[in-house]
Amino acid sequence: MNDGTDYRAILTTAAPLIDVRAPIEFAQGAMPAALNLPLMTDDERAAVGTCYKRQGPEAALALGHRLVNGETREQRINAWREACLANPHGYLCCARGGQRSHITQVWLKETGIDYPLIPGGYKALRQTAIQATSEQVQKPMVLIGGCTGSGKTILVREHQQGIDLEGLAHHRGSSFGRTLQAQLSQASFENHLAVELLKKDAPRWVLEDEGRMIGSNHLPECLRERMVDSPIVVVEDPFDVRLERLREEYFAHMWQEFSAAYGEEAGWQEYAEYLHHGLFAIRRRLGLQRFAELTALLDSALIEQQRTGRTEAHYSWLAPLLNDYYDPMYRYQLEKKADKIVFRGTFNAVAAWLAA
Repeated sequence: MNDGTDYRAILTTAAPLIDVRAPIEFAQGAMPAALNLPLMTDDERAAVGTCYKRQGPEAALALGHRLVNGETREQRINAWREACLANPHGYLCCARGGQRSHITQVWLKETGIDYPLIPGGYKALRQTAIQATSEQVQKPMVLIGGCTGSGKTILVREHQQGIDLEGLAHHRGSSFGRTLQAQLSQASFENHLAVELLKKDAPRWVLEDEGRMIGSNHLPECLRERMVDSPIVVVEDPFDVRLERLREEYFAHMWQEFSAAYGEEAGWQEYAEYLHHGLFAIRRRLGLQRFAELTALLDSALIEQQRTGRTEAHYSWLAPLLNDYYDPMYRYQLEKKADKIVFRGTFNAVAAWLAA
């Protein structure tokens, strides 16, 4: 049994973690397999912290016990008990493996549950994750490039050595890249990436040719440095094939997701707002007149989609958006990396090249 100090094994096996830090700490950074069942709420933690600064550790500990007492204490112990029974091979975790996880461990032991803790806490796991990423990205990697709609993400996801950065970031990278999953904090995104790299531990990596940012998350600098010098394979599919992929992903699929999440009426409003926001985000780069023209076409396409259920009308604004904005921008960026390109071909040709 791991005594809680083999941090790399804990991350690699995605061992369940009962994280007893306050919600605000958990939101700032957590591990993929962590469940937040706090010993103290944000307000309780803040009060104990203030007491610690003014009156010292003993007074702070006493205040903590007064705040988490009686029925509140019982409710939290019951939640921990249920989590421990559901995850018998997990660990307790607080910030540094200090009093919070030790108190939780003692209270659980009083109910007959002996549950291990992470001696170094989240901080030790976080440092291990940073170090693991730094080591893993030294392996060879190949990047998949291509204009919007080329199926780059599909190729990454289907490859055994693929790391889906956009999936980890809960964002598809463009102004229309938002998904229904909220993006993680920067630290949590990096932790998820580290765990994915450790779990796969491949001899080389297949990644999408990303910019520095994916939505609000930025790639770790050690990864960016390696990507800049890595070979690129470029997908060159016909324009109509790319349009069809985008229609399926951004219109048919996204409408289904919004409808499932919010219901038909509210889901339609959210879906329409999502498309409008994507266009609005690049209005200055398009020029305000072009933005107004494309917005009018988008509105007409939405009316047609709502009336008939068909999404083909969106080609009226999507095709010029690709031709006038996304394609020229990506080709310009790719020209600067021309010396890194090792193969060009259709989706199927690139898939075969990667397999070989």
